[in-house]
Amino acid sequence: MPIGTAAHSFGLETLVAEELLTADALPAFLRDYLQETGGLEAAFCLAAHRTAGANWAELNQQLSARKPARESREASLMLGRRFLQLFSVLEASEIPTGDAHYAMAFGYAARHLAIAGDLTAAVYLQQTVTALVSACQRLMPIGQQHAARMLWDLKPAILEAAKTGAAAGVDAIAAFSPLIEIASMRHVVLETRLFIS
Repeated sequence: MPIGTAAHSFGLETLVAEELLTADALPAFLRDYLQETGGLEAAFCLAAHRTAGANWAELNQQLSARKPARESREASLMLGRRFLQLFSVLEASEIPTGDAHYAMAFGYAARHLAIAGDLTAAVYLQQTVTALVSACQRLMPIGQQHAARMLWDLKPAILEAAKTGAAAGVDAIAAFSPLIEIASMRHVVLETRLFIS
């Protein structure tokens, strides 16, 4: 759905600008990203899928608390709200009010469409990584074939992150990704920016 994901790099632009991330290092970086952030997002995506809107505000607050970088947190909330608004128009359905992180909005919508939870988490992570690779194609020399190969090779890591999120749940899942969080916070001071976050 066209909700503005292409406008966000979630800190990758800073890492590239500060020469902390290169095209050669990107596959390993994305595997690590999936292991940490992917598992966390999958857990909350599945929580929204399971609860169908129950405890909505509390779950969104918990995910906000686990996103220390304001830029990434606000981007997730903006994309989630846009996703739910568009979903509401397309499906003519009620949507939860208040904050809506993208992962949770995705899980909520998938449940409404009767899509299985494990598939939902994997598809959410696939589209998240696809958006990050797309951002990197604008930031560094990565061609279409290289991008496609990277996404194909990341499929096992995507499935593993989805399983990790499902097994841990929101109460036990933890993520430690200070490099990307600090890069997100530093994005605002870049002299030239292509992305909002």
